[in-house]
Amino acid sequence: MIQAECFVEAVKKFGFGLWTGVPCSYLKPFINYVIDDPGQRYVAAANEGDAVAIAAGAQVGGVPAIAMFQNSGLGNAVNPLTSLTYTFRIPILLIVTLRGEPGGAPDEPQHKLMGEITERLLELMQIRWEYFPTEADEVQHALARAVSHMESTRTPFAFVMRKGSVASHKLQSRPQQRPVDGQAAAKPPGAAEATRNDYLQVIQSAVSSRDLIVATTGYTGRELYACSDRENQFYMIGSMGCASSFGLGLALSQPHRRVYVLDGDGALLMRMGALATIGYQRPENLLHILLDNHCHESTGGQATVTHSLDLCAVATACGYPSTHRVGQAEALHALLREPFDGLSFIHAEMRTGVPEDLPRPSVTPEQVARRLTAFISGNR
Repeated sequence: MIQAECFVEAVKKFGFGLWTGVPCSYLKPFINYVIDDPGQRYVAAANEGDAVAIAAGAQVGGVPAIAMFQNSGLGNAVNPLTSLTYTFRIPILLIVTLRGEPGGAPDEPQHKLMGEITERLLELMQIRWEYFPTEADEVQHALARAVSHMESTRTPFAFVMRKGSVASHKLQSRPQQRPVDGQAAAKPPGAAEATRNDYLQVIQSAVSSRDLIVATTGYTGRELYACSDRENQFYMIGSMGCASSFGLGLALSQPHRRVYVLDGDGALLMRMGALATIGYQRPENLLHILLDNHCHESTGGQATVTHSLDLCAVATACGYPSTHRVGQAEALHALLREPFDGLSFIHAEMRTGVPEDLPRPSVTPEQVARRLTAFISGNR
């Protein structure tokens, strides 16, 4: 058994600066210690997949990150671990607890099957792992192996934590309450007139040379690429619903740049809990733009339910200080010309329709991630 301080202080020396995850009783000492430590940042994610995306965004932004959660939630992280960190080659450090370990301490029945398959599931996803170090003199060597693997393969590395690996640590600080202080934007009169392409051209014309853009999976990334391929743009593929969490990690790691997240209605609905995490963190440099045509257009046009929701009210309730609605490209253009003060949400309703012969990006996902990191490091 080690003290939480032993591992956290060692992690600092390797450059890790952001922790994110979902609680597990095995992780309680870490979470408590990191929350109390002013030199570290802990982001409480709504689910395990969001934690992976937040850590990936921070990593691309130049801040190595750790995502931690119990193995029973590993299933929630399979999608971004296979289609985001693997596909884009984004190395993050994982700490996955081993609830329901065969032959271990008695545990709740829901952990039994996952306890039996955790290691095999990690191996199936081609994630190298080893057991979490339980002796102080093992920590440095274990971290060195993990970091070496991540640097050479540009893929995640996982520590599998058994019960009793870390001594308890009592939380000293209290969570900071951040009351909701905003009003949902009124719905503009008339039907939406703009297309996705109209909005994307407006956004590209508005961003500065230092701004960063994260485009959700589907047609949004492909159309953004077709408008103009730029080094400051990240085209999410797969990882549906993870663009906003990835953007959060990016915004936290690059607080002096504005980060534009271009979300889709189906994607936002899939991981709507991310709105609460973003609204609580409230990064002043994040602009969350929902491009909403009320359907899953890239998969056949099946309807979503956003035509029956007030998503500005949802964002406001989650802590977004500022929300806006637009239905025309001119309205978005005017809005983006105004000075933004803090986290903002723009609900941009639009018509369906995709340009003919829409190309797919010729740059590979790994190239997209690497050049964005290079853009950030070379454009300070």
